[in-house]
Amino acid sequence: MAARSQTMVVPTDAQLLKAQADLWRHSLYYLTSMALKCAVELGIPTAIHNLGGTTNLPDLVAALSLPANKLPFLRRLMRLLVTSGIFESGNNNLTVENYCLNPLSWLLVEGVEAEDHTYQKYFVLGTVSRHYVDASLTLADWFKKDLSPPLPSPFEELHGVPLLHEKTAQLDEELDRIVREGVAAHDNLAMGTIIRECGEIFMGLQSLTDCSGGDGTTARAITKVYPHIKCNVLQQPQVVHTAPTDGLAVDIFKFVPPAQAVLLKVRNCNFSHLFSCNK
Repeated sequence: MAARSQTMVVPTDAQLLKAQADLWRHSLYYLTSMALKCAVELGIPTAIHNLGGTTNLPDLVAALSLPANKLPFLRRLMRLLVTSGIFESGNNNLTVENYCLNPLSWLLVEGVEAEDHTYQKYFVLGTVSRHYVDASLTLADWFKKDLSPPLPSPFEELHGVPLLHEKTAQLDEELDRIVREGVAAHDNLAMGTIIRECGEIFMGLQSLTDCSGGDGTTARAITKVYPHIKCNVLQQPQVVHTAPTDGLAVDIFKFVPPAQAVLLKVRNCNFSHLFSCNK
């Protein structure tokens, strides 16, 4: 059989330059996630908030109790985070660099007393945890393996336990705690906004079941505005045991109560994505 001839259009010089820049960007993009992790662990969003919502580098270094010789490196970190949309630059002149919070970094401020504020620190730390990153590094090997169904996720194949499962604590109790707190924070994010902006979806309801509803925060937010709606929260047994005893929690493996509507969140797959979710 004659070899099939293939014709490839040679890129132009301009296209090659753009391709090179894009290759660098994609290859090094993980540094943005690591920079965000660094900012969260240092407490940069909270420090800027405590300094009035905007600050310069010397004041930020002092607030974080960092060595003075780290200031040039903090500048590079902050510039990357500004470019990535995590902070904003509020420079008023060419000699002093000021950095401000934006809606994204506001979610990473600890101790904000606002109804619609849900502290997202643990969501960040969970998604960039060592176990999670290690699983992503084995993705090519996972694709090559001829695994028997049901296929384990890359996370489970590497670590021997699923993520967001009662067995996760056997791998690392701290990881299990961080991931569960991260998922809970993610689930409850912007629930007040949804109720205000999309309140019509709750009109006429008398009963609602919140699947994987965590500790019942979302259900309580709904019943606070619509007290006539009876909400049931379905959750894994180990979470039900720690939920507040307000009559909302139901063990999904024992009983699924009937309801007019079911609330489903893009939850486990959104948090764990390809590396830990099979569905």
